[in-house]
Amino acid sequence: MADAPHARTPARPEELRAIEAVLMVVEEPVEPGLLAELLEVGPAKVEHLCSELAAAYQAEERGFVLVRVAGGYRFQTHPDLAPYVERLALRGQSARLSAAALETLAVVAYKQPVSRAQVAAIRGVEVDGVVRTLERRGYIEEVARDAGPGQAVLYGTSRHFLERLGLDSLDDLPPLGDFVPGPEEVELLENGLRSGE
Repeated sequence: MADAPHARTPARPEELRAIEAVLMVVEEPVEPGLLAELLEVGPAKVEHLCSELAAAYQAEERGFVLVRVAGGYRFQTHPDLAPYVERLALRGQSARLSAAALETLAVVAYKQPVSRAQVAAIRGVEVDGVVRTLERRGYIEEVARDAGPGQAVLYGTSRHFLERLGLDSLDDLPPLGDFVPGPEEVELLENGLRSGE
């Protein structure tokens, strides 16, 4: 007997389907330990199952991917389809951060924990309003208090920051040296400034 032209694909194992179901309803990444508890399996099994799902979605060229981000797993838009989602998300609103906010966020990300005064000293400008904006949008949060006089609030990046940048941890930030010009570029800049005097 010949195979039916539209043979049904074999069903996914229940554990894979359970991971899909859980990740479909959450807003934040789910840590492997929690998935392991829910599935009543070990964390290593969860890591294997998530890798299997991620590979299957990639092979099937789905519009979404399963990624490990901010210490957990979540679904997100396939990177090459982001422009379509951005059109929807930005429709009628401006959600972009200003250059000042991005600079301040970079200082916090690389120097954390850091106080407002330290950020202001590095940037050379007042940062109170920008820090409030970043805190209100959930990119930074209070992580400690300085032991010195006044016990200044110390800020660090949040889990939301990791999610938005698609990072699993702060260790995944690119090395700061990648953004600093080398000696040759600095010399060219200095010579250009001197010649303009």
